[in-house]
Amino acid sequence: MSVVPEYLNRRRALKTLIGGVLGTFAASKLVHSNSKVASSTTAKLPPRPNNISPELLAKDESFWAQVALNYDKAQRIVNLEHGYWGKMSKQVQEVFVDKTKMVNTQLSVYARKHFSEDLKLSAGKIAQALGANYDEVVITRNATESIHNLMRQYNDFNANDTVLFADIDYPSFKDTMRWLAKTQSVEPVEVTLPAQTNQAEILKVYTKAFDENPNLKLMLLTHVSNQHGLILPVADIAKAAKARGIDVICDCAQSWGLLDFNITDLNVDWAGFNLHKWIGSPVGVGALYMKKGTLGKISPYPGETDPTNTLAHKRVHTATSNFASVLTIPAAIDFHQSIGAANKEARLRYLRNLWVEEARKLPNIEVLGGEDDASSTGMGAFRMREKVSLNDAKVLKKRLENEFNVFTVLRVGLASGCCIRVTPQIFISAEEINHLILALKSL
Repeated sequence: MSVVPEYLNRRRALKTLIGGVLGTFAASKLVHSNSKVASSTTAKLPPRPNNISPELLAKDESFWAQVALNYDKAQRIVNLEHGYWGKMSKQVQEVFVDKTKMVNTQLSVYARKHFSEDLKLSAGKIAQALGANYDEVVITRNATESIHNLMRQYNDFNANDTVLFADIDYPSFKDTMRWLAKTQSVEPVEVTLPAQTNQAEILKVYTKAFDENPNLKLMLLTHVSNQHGLILPVADIAKAAKARGIDVICDCAQSWGLLDFNITDLNVDWAGFNLHKWIGSPVGVGALYMKKGTLGKISPYPGETDPTNTLAHKRVHTATSNFASVLTIPAAIDFHQSIGAANKEARLRYLRNLWVEEARKLPNIEVLGGEDDASSTGMGAFRMREKVSLNDAKVLKKRLENEFNVFTVLRVGLASGCCIRVTPQIFISAEEINHLILALKSL
């Protein structure tokens, strides 16, 4: 099965998108160079077995071993920290290198004459994959840029309004919400979620906060927590928020590609995404989603104008960015979809469950995050019981690496204390997870 998609033939790719989310571009305008991608000599994805569920496929080590051949893996250490950014497959990396060479050859001739059309093509690919309208999506450099812009440029506050966030949110975003409250003279409210929890309990915490803070105007809602992989029932929380007139910014930095979903499933006003985590694009590619009809509450980026509030891209100004990274977006999305979003989600959940099931049997280990499948992802976290300080987490991380050759990362920000996050990728084997299990049993 070939995994090098037909995005290289931009005429055909554009024609496909015209039938879906674009519908406005002339394919002839996209032909601008004789740059060709070299034929791939890398591994190929194995054919997916017929009539097998993602959950059963997740346990097929031979299948995933073949998938792993499509990635260059570091040797001599078990790396279980893939939540920082993801690895490009060999095929996507080839495209990125080729596009880098093309841009470096053509320079401003390409950038000034042709990049804008390619940017539209890549944005359309993202919109199509997310299930969004083309004019609702803007390419950014990362989810942080997307969400910071939303927070800073929100313009619908009144006197005595309140903003809300949670302890499981990304620390930088919590700080920005506090800054927003101070600069806009509104009140900040932080809710705390249990260290181990489920969907019903999470919803109860948020609705209680809504009832206790009737002046809530804007909230930050994290789809998947970067600390321990907890899934929030975003759609249910957003429904309750909208019934009370609360606007919702959703942090999807970790969720797209880790989970199989469409943006319409979440029912939020705005969202920020990374493509360089679980979608597998080059570093430096993110996206901003702005639901149709919501532009009026987010001012254009300083220096940009949008009198009719119809242009989502006016909420961002990235200036000169990595052209090759943007050009590689279609390749990354196609490779992700070739494996299958549901298959990736199931495999990552399976790998997490392997170590979590064993860790929960150990009296000295505390597993954090979701208590059930609906609340947990392939990301997870743990700590030694009653060892919740930053220094405790640093010591534990060093022990895992120095004594057991397992690389992880410590996370801060949870009200309950610090922890160690475990984040496998689809090229990680069950045998490598067993290294972590043996380490946990030896702590």
